[in-house]
Amino acid sequence: MDALALIAANLVLALTLFAGLWGLAQVTRDPSFVDAFWAFGITLVALSSFLLADGWELRQQIITGLVMVWGLRLGGHLFLRWRAEGVDRRYQALLASVREKRGWSYARTTALFVFLPQACLLWITGLPAQLGQVSAEPGLGLLAFAGIALAVFGIGFEAVADWQLARFKRDAANDGQVMDRGLWAWSRHPNYFGEAATWWGIWLIAAETQPGLLAIAGPIFLTFTLTRWSGAPMLERTVRQTRPGYADYVKRVSAFIPWPPKRG
Repeated sequence: MDALALIAANLVLALTLFAGLWGLAQVTRDPSFVDAFWAFGITLVALSSFLLADGWELRQQIITGLVMVWGLRLGGHLFLRWRAEGVDRRYQALLASVREKRGWSYARTTALFVFLPQACLLWITGLPAQLGQVSAEPGLGLLAFAGIALAVFGIGFEAVADWQLARFKRDAANDGQVMDRGLWAWSRHPNYFGEAATWWGIWLIAAETQPGLLAIAGPIFLTFTLTRWSGAPMLERTVRQTRPGYADYVKRVSAFIPWPPKRG
């Protein structure tokens, strides 16, 4: 299967998956679980590419294996968090705002503002996992080894950040407090940084092939999303309203790239 046919098939797969999830959300009246299935969905797209593409098998195995470790870990973490915490207030506020301004139904609002964007986002983000599996040209160079190292680092960094935050939240003494310990003392969003590092690493592996090189739109779009659109900006708007010490935290700690905190 050539590159265009592969990414077209995966787009149909992503849209079909999220159409089913949209239907489920009409029953639960809570679309918050979509974040978990965004990670699971990229994993599914990587597996689909592994089965449909005729690329060099070792490169396919490395890319698919890294995506599976990242996606299953993150998807499981987000799913368990949703089960424990319930409705995500960010989605609740978004849906309420759109419905009030436009008068749309719940079904239309969740379709156009949650599930359709998420399906397209995972398809674009997962381009390195798709196009990186197309070429049959064998061999791994320095770029690929650097990508493997960066992806492994990113997966571990994100996992540690998520674990530190979950442990912080479990302690009732921390209610209303700002998490500024561990990796969170060096970055306000170390989990997002780890995620971006993971996908830049996967792109580096893919970039040793011509189709994979073109997949750079994936990590660029993901980094933009995490830092400028629906990731950090949306989260920080919510946290500023519920954590009195967050303004001081913002002054001291790097927004994204880990950096020693400012004193005072």
